[in-house]
Amino acid sequence: MDAPVAAHRKPRQQPFGGQAARTAATLALAGAATATAFEGTGHAEPRLTPAQIKARVDRLYQEAEVATEKYNGAREETASARRSLGRLRDEAARRTERLNASRNALGSFATAQYRSGSLDPGLQLALTSDPDDYLERAALAERTGDRQATAVGGVQRELMELARLRAQAGERMDQLEARRRELAEHKSTVRAKLAAAERLLAELTEEQRAAYESGGPVAGPGSAATRADRSAAPRAGLQAPNSRAAQAIAFAYGALGKPYVWGATGPNAFDCSGLVQAAWRSAGVSLPRTTYTQINAGRRVARSQLAPGDLVFFYSGISHVGLYIGGGQMIHAPRPGAPVRVAPIDEMPFAGATRVS
Repeated sequence: MDAPVAAHRKPRQQPFGGQAARTAATLALAGAATATAFEGTGHAEPRLTPAQIKARVDRLYQEAEVATEKYNGAREETASARRSLGRLRDEAARRTERLNASRNALGSFATAQYRSGSLDPGLQLALTSDPDDYLERAALAERTGDRQATAVGGVQRELMELARLRAQAGERMDQLEARRRELAEHKSTVRAKLAAAERLLAELTEEQRAAYESGGPVAGPGSAATRADRSAAPRAGLQAPNSRAAQAIAFAYGALGKPYVWGATGPNAFDCSGLVQAAWRSAGVSLPRTTYTQINAGRRVARSQLAPGDLVFFYSGISHVGLYIGGGQMIHAPRPGAPVRVAPIDEMPFAGATRVS
């Protein structure tokens, strides 16, 4: 039975042999190597050019500045909530003193009633045999009753006021805690953005980084020196519209070269809004702390109508500000690693301007 079945089986296919086998093996190895090479390049991170590094660092610094202005605003709100909470606590302490005084007055009435045997005043007066004494004591009892009612009312009012103050203090405490959490979040964001920017800058050569920090292009020698000279631009021909604007500009010139530090308002370091605020404070003008509140602190002016001393704002989120000095130039605190300097207002996306004087 086995023989007929075997006779009908198809012959087995033989693998390549000789030259064909060697050719197939070569092609297979080449294909595997090619696949491996493609796989490797598919996962490799391409090296950034200096221009790409600059673009990414610029974006990180701009995002960090957005977070910095939010941090500044949250810090202002935190300070306000803390002051409000302090005032409420002081008022609650004064109310507590008044409450204690009112309670002491009630205690004296209670002691007097206890000593008199807690008899009804009318009954006590009716038992006296001296009419004059009766009338005198009746008048005294009436006055005592009025004073007692006043004292009770005083206690009730102080208790209600204390309850209101404590409820307000609780709300302020909640607000304070919320602002503290917000501060921590913004601070974490700023630090993360700055750390990422620093890692990217570490990929540049010393010359490229020096050029970037000075505001010039990261490729090509001499750019740093060119911008450094511009940052020390003379004040010849400066025409401020009034003495206060002139004083603000003079302060800004005096800050040239001082470092950018986020959250700083001087006198040794500044962030962008801190510099503008300090400059106008030296002229006797109080400005809000953040860019997005400073832009509403005066009268809006068109770019074509700019005058020295105007506040110039940049980016769609109003996250950067400088002090206009004329000739298309401003003094501003650019970013970490870049000190206060003179720069053209067209180096960033213009968002608006405000005149505060």
